[in-house]
Amino acid sequence: MKFEINAQDSQSKARAGKITTDHGVIETPIFMPVGTVATVKGVHQRELKDEINPDIILGNTYHLYLRPQTKIIEKAGGLHKFMNWDRNILTDSGGYQVYSLSANRKIKEEGVKFKSHIDGSYHTFTPENVMEIQRSIGADIIMAFDECTPYPCDYNYAKRSMHMTHRWLDRCINHLEKTPLKYNYNQAFFPIVQGSTYTDLRKQSAEYIANAGAVGNAIGGLSVGEPAEEMYAMTDVVCSILPEDKPRYLMGVGTPINILENIALGVDMFDCVMPTRNARNGMLFTAHGTINIKNLKWAEDFSPIDEMGITFVDTEYSKAYLRHLFTVNELLGKQIATIHNLGFYLWLVREARKHILAGDFRTWKDMMVKQMNNRL
Repeated sequence: MKFEINAQDSQSKARAGKITTDHGVIETPIFMPVGTVATVKGVHQRELKDEINPDIILGNTYHLYLRPQTKIIEKAGGLHKFMNWDRNILTDSGGYQVYSLSANRKIKEEGVKFKSHIDGSYHTFTPENVMEIQRSIGADIIMAFDECTPYPCDYNYAKRSMHMTHRWLDRCINHLEKTPLKYNYNQAFFPIVQGSTYTDLRKQSAEYIANAGAVGNAIGGLSVGEPAEEMYAMTDVVCSILPEDKPRYLMGVGTPINILENIALGVDMFDCVMPTRNARNGMLFTAHGTINIKNLKWAEDFSPIDEMGITFVDTEYSKAYLRHLFTVNELLGKQIATIHNLGFYLWLVREARKHILAGDFRTWKDMMVKQMNNRL
């Protein structure tokens, strides 16, 4: 994997870059639609390519391991072939999903024993077998196995967890060196910074991760309930330490405003279920604020969903029609809203890139943040 920086904003730490892998170029900053179980929920791959047009999407090791299971993905020739996606894929290691199973998992030095949310069967994830699973899935970018701490989190627990994440990282690296590629393309490996919302721990973890010398680095353990100001503070601390010549990936973030503010702090890559999950509940993100399409005020609004939108749904359907689909619980309504929201997120990061290249990102970002705070 190669990374080059094309431009740096003079009034912030925002940068426009380019990641090149065997599956193509990823222009940064980038938002990665979440395709947890080998599908971006409610969207055909053709729509994903032609309308939303992301350079990279995300899959999840935990979910793919359970269903359809790695042996089936291997037989298909890897996740790209299984789901008919010829662009880049990143896989989360499953650490966050294990975190979310707090009532059904036990963490030890060896790894994590957890109970499947599907059938109650027991499984164990270790740094070693998670690397093997990600080799079988075959994503272009794979993540280290880590522990994601909750918020709020006791300082001593956060410290112990961080050190274990570092030890797990060393085990991941050692095992990857002994685990050959399974397909005819390379995989890039990203370690993950932890440390909760404690500045000294974040600094320590960022230094440890930076010293690992990976081709890219991730920031985990944020967007788990902490105030946005704490998220930004921790991101700022970490980005000041992680190497400038490597891409930085902030995991699980976030709202459109979160994304713009973190781009300004030097983050290059994002993912979040918010655009798709909120779409299924009738919330639409736009450049001028958020719309709850279920509200009665839209019942007789026959204007396009979003005249500025980049996807076909934005101008082919009206707000009144989309509200009607939600009122009668038609699946098409959720699909339309999903395509719109993902299209908006990709438009947002690409506009950010344009303004970084043009040299006026800070002014544009401040204007967009003010606009997107509106409830329409």
